Amino acid sequence: MSVKFYNENAVDFFENTVDADMGETYKIFNSYLKKGDTILDLGCGSGRDSHYFSNYGYEVISADYSDEMVKMAGDYLNKEVIKLDMRQMDFKQKFDGIWACASILHIKKDEMAKVLEKSHKALKDGGIMYMSFKYGEGEVQRGGRHFSNYTEDTFSKLLDSLDIFSVEKFWKTADVRPDRGDEFWLNVIVKKK
Repeated sequence: MSVKFYNENAVDFFENTVDADMGETYKIFNSYLKKGDTILDLGCGSGRDSHYFSNYGYEVISADYSDEMVKMAGDYLNKEVIKLDMRQMDFKQKFDGIWACASILHIKKDEMAKVLEKSHKALKDGGIMYMSFKYGEGEVQRGGRHFSNYTEDTFSKLLDSLDIFSVEKFWKTADVRPDRGDEFWLNVIVKKK
């Protein structure tokens, strides 16, 4: 996990991400849900997405594994953010949607199935989950963080091996931060079987 990085770099990370424009991705996610639905912002970071989703009309539970990000997001959102290791998550049929934007990518590949299974349990029947990963292959350590990279093919193989989600949509995007235009992301929405 990369929790040490986020505890030590919380202020910089907050400032660099809180204003990132996720509008197009929000639109896609919203098309699968309705106002009033309950969603889990899993690895909420700055709280940017929780802020948007709360204003949109969802009931939002915000969670992060970094103590510093929990504090900063809680202050930003003016509400409690729970400290949660997604590998230990224990919700049962609680959420209509899970939003895991640039968070689940820090889970090592040999633990990814466990997190997906726990996410599946946390979703209500027919619930959806959004995830994003750096586009590519393998696992890398960069700047004190672990990244598990996927393509449509490698992530589909993982999902096929579990047989608990169906893929609703894959799409590839450039990084929305101005200084990261040469980085690409794999976005995926899956539905609980």
